[in-house]
Order: sequence, then C-alpha cells, then structure tokens
Amino acid sequence: MDAISKIHEFLRFGSVLGLERMNVLLEKLGNPHEDLAVIHVAGTNGKGSICRYVYEVLQAGGYKTGLYTSPYLEVFNERIEFDGSYITDQELEQYTAAVLEKSEEMVAEGLESPTEFEVVTAIAFLYFKEKQADFVVLEVGLGGRGDSTNVVKSPLCSIIASISLDHTDRLGDTIAAIAGEKAGIIKAGCPVITGTDEPDAMEVFRSKAAELGCDLYDTRKMPYEIIEETVSGCIFRAAVLEQDYQLEISMAGEHQVRNAVEALTAVTLLNRSGQIRVSDEAIARGFKNARQIGRFEILRQKPFVVIDGAHNPDGSKALRQAVMSRFAGKRILMVVGILADKEVPAVLDNFLGITGDFIATEPDNPRKLAASELTAQIEARGGSCLCFADPAEAAAAAKKRYGDYDVVLFAGSLYLIGAIRGLLYEQSEEGHPVL
Repeated sequence: MDAISKIHEFLRFGSVLGLERMNVLLEKLGNPHEDLAVIHVAGTNGKGSICRYVYEVLQAGGYKTGLYTSPYLEVFNERIEFDGSYITDQELEQYTAAVLEKSEEMVAEGLESPTEFEVVTAIAFLYFKEKQADFVVLEVGLGGRGDSTNVVKSPLCSIIASISLDHTDRLGDTIAAIAGEKAGIIKAGCPVITGTDEPDAMEVFRSKAAELGCDLYDTRKMPYEIIEETVSGCIFRAAVLEQDYQLEISMAGEHQVRNAVEALTAVTLLNRSGQIRVSDEAIARGFKNARQIGRFEILRQKPFVVIDGAHNPDGSKALRQAVMSRFAGKRILMVVGILADKEVPAVLDNFLGITGDFIATEPDNPRKLAASELTAQIEARGGSCLCFADPAEAAAAAKKRYGDYDVVLFAGSLYLIGAIRGLLYEQSEEGHPVL
C-alpha cells in the first residue's frame, strides 16, 4: 500500500477539530513545528492566494520556503511544496512512515487516533524541518482555533482573509461565530493582518488582538488603484504602511488585488522588522510569479476555457465580477457542479448573473448535489441547462459547443475543478494537451 492510501485510511476517524491529538503526535516526533518560522493564514476565501503571494516573494528573495495548503486539485503532493516543487513520492513515503509509526504508538497506548488532516499536517511539519526551511507559509485547513495547524505558538504574523458563511455546521452560523473560530490563530504579541469587509468579523479580530497585545493592520485602509487589467491579471498601485508599490499580478479579479494587498502588508511588515530582507525587485518578481491553479485559471483561448473553484457566495460573487470585467458581452457557457451542503441558492444567483447557459454535473464526493437537482434549480431561475452526472461527459459536451461560445467556464466545487483540469489536460500520444 502506498503512502497516500495509508494516509487515506485515517479518513475513518473523520474530521474532528481540537489540538489534543496533534500535540501528542508532534511531541512523539520531536515537536518539529517549534523549529519553524511560520506565516499563518486563515479565512473563508482568498487564503490560498495570499499564501501563494507570500510564498513566491520569499522564494524570489532567496529563502528556502515551504508551503502547506489544502485541498489538492489533481495530485496529493500539491499540498506540501518546498522551493517551487511538490514533495516527491519517495519523500512522501519516507515522512509518512515516520508519522504513522508514532500514530500507531498512540493507538497502542490507548489514545485517540489522529485524523487524516492531522497526519498530513504532521508530515508537512517534519518534512519542512528536515529540509531546514527558512520560512513556512501555513494555510489553515478549517476554521482556525481547533485546526491542526494551530499548534504553532508564535507565528511571525497571522493573516486572516475574507470571512463569509461557510462550513456553518462546524464553525457556527453567524459571521461573528465564524470569525471567532478564525481568530483562534491570533497569538500573543504577534501582528495580525486582515481586510475583511464584515463589521462583525472585524470587531471580533480587534477585540482578540487587543486582548493578546497584538498590533492589528486593517488593509481596507490601505488604498490601491488598478492601472491596467488583462484577461489573466492586472497592474495596480498600492500604498501599504506608507510605502508605495506598483506591481503586476497574474491572478484575475479585483478580489485578487485585495488578497495581494494583504500579502504585501505582511511582506512589508516582516521587512521592516528585519525578520526578512527582500528587495523591491524580488517583491515584484514574486507577485508576478504567483499563480493559483484552479482559480480563474485560463487553460485555452478561442474560446477561452476557464476553471475556477468558486463554491460559496463570496467566491461566486468574486467570480461573477471577474468574468463581467473581462468578458462583458461575450457568449458564455458554464459547467457547474456543487456540494449539497453549500449555500447553493446564493451561489446560483451569482452564476446566473454571468450567463443563462449551463451544463450541470457532479463532483466526485459523497456530499455532492445531484446533477438532476442542480439542473432543476438552474431552470427554476430561468436558466437553460443540460445534465450530465459524469464530469467526463459534461466536459465532452462542453467541448462540442466550443464553436458556439466565446468563453466556457467550469466552476463550483474544488473536487470538480480538479477532475475537470485533469480531463482537459489529458495528454495525447504526441504529448500535447487535449482541450
């Protein structure tokens, strides 16, 4: 059995928030996380992009840098990245074996088994320590307070991206409750960076920062101006902590500029404190290099084929704005698959603001919304919708309609987007992408 299969065996223990198991497991491994300099990032939407910006800047500055994210789109190894490369299969086998040995010790001692996410997080910590990473950019998996990444006691800074209603069954059904969970990553004396538009969330963050003696940086107060927009990104100016920047980013949408400003605030702050030393040139190079697969990712032109993992109200709103600013007046076909436990009506309202032409399909996940039910909901809102439960059939149906549209947009669950990306990049015998 390979490492990934062994890791997935821990799925039977579910997803249980709390740090007790994680602390025991890491102690048995020699507490590798305590030797890492961490930038910790939470939030509902945008945290992955913020992580990517910071990671690319640190690499451009010459630092050995680790990146831990979730979920993955196509290959498990995406979750653990070091200096621009995913963890190799051989390395994954090596570090998985070390972590599973200690997990088995816990069970033999009558202790509760770690969950899958805890095992993967421990693998990442051990890997980054043994790689002697200068810095680790660490993305929260779920929430913050009880997330397994939250064993980090003193991050260089905590960044909290946008806050909206998502995972309400686990994190609470109000903005304030969800913000309270995210605020769990705020640690005594460590600076906090956030740009949430939600007043209730900002009040929670201000209160927690004051309680723990942390400086809080509200990036909404840092002005920016978009100078030029392209299909795949933009050039913008920003005044961050009274320092002026002009940068180009390769991720589309104004929400990505706001994510960039949060990341830029962290970089500027760490530069000023002397914890990093990164030149303006390296900052510019890092921001331009930063790309998130599966987030407004353009796979083809004529027609444009775009994939985006917008799966909640805020994400779908940001996608609508990005599409409308770049493809206004164009003929657009959307291929959509969503999990049933998401805010489906609000997501669809945003998608119907993009186009009236749809193909409904299903993510490969037990929580999926049936394609037939998704079709019914789209048609009830006045949309036209074809139905293919199998994503491969949906992708094939979309390809047949390339000549009828200017843009074909695949959106919804990240489980769907990962599968679609693999299907669209299926290699021919000549090694060229078949789109």
